[in-house]
Amino acid sequence: MRMSDGLFLKCSRDAAEQYSDIKFEEMYLDTVCLNMVQDPTKFDVLVMPNLYGDILSDLCAGLIGGLGVTPSGNIGDTGAIFESVHGSAPDIAGQDKANPTALLLSAVMMLRHMNMMDYARRIEAACFDTIKDEKVRTGDLGGTSKCSEFTDAICKRVIDIK
Repeated sequence: MRMSDGLFLKCSRDAAEQYSDIKFEEMYLDTVCLNMVQDPTKFDVLVMPNLYGDILSDLCAGLIGGLGVTPSGNIGDTGAIFESVHGSAPDIAGQDKANPTALLLSAVMMLRHMNMMDYARRIEAACFDTIKDEKVRTGDLGGTSKCSEFTDAICKRVIDIK
C-alpha cells in the first residue's frame, strides 16, 4: 500500500499544482472518518483510492441509516455509472427483503445528471415521504414490509406527486 498510496499522493499533488485555485488538503483516513462523523459539512469533494472510498462510504452509510438507503454515482468526462452502494446481499437474495431505496436514489442521481429534474424530484420525494410515513418500511428501516410492498408504496406516491 505504501507504493500505491505514494503514487496516488504524487499524482494528486501534481494535479493540485495545476489547479491552485482549488483547495487541496491531505489527511489520513482515520482523521477523515473522525471529522466526517463530527462535522460532515467540512467536506465538499473527497478524492481517494478505492479501498479508502469503500471504507468511508460504509461509515457514511451508517450515519444516514445504512447501506440500504445509500446511493452512489461515478461520474467521468465521457460517462457515468449510478448504483447502490451495497453489494448483492446474497443472505437475503430471493426473499423479497431488500430495501430498494439506494437503487432508486441512485436512479435519481442519474436523472439529475441527465437534467431530468422533474422525474428526479418526484421519485426522491416519493422515497422520502414513504420512509417518513412509517407505515411501509423494510426491515433495515425498522419495519416489517417486503421489498415489493415498499416499492408499491413508493410507486403510488410517484403517480400522485405533480
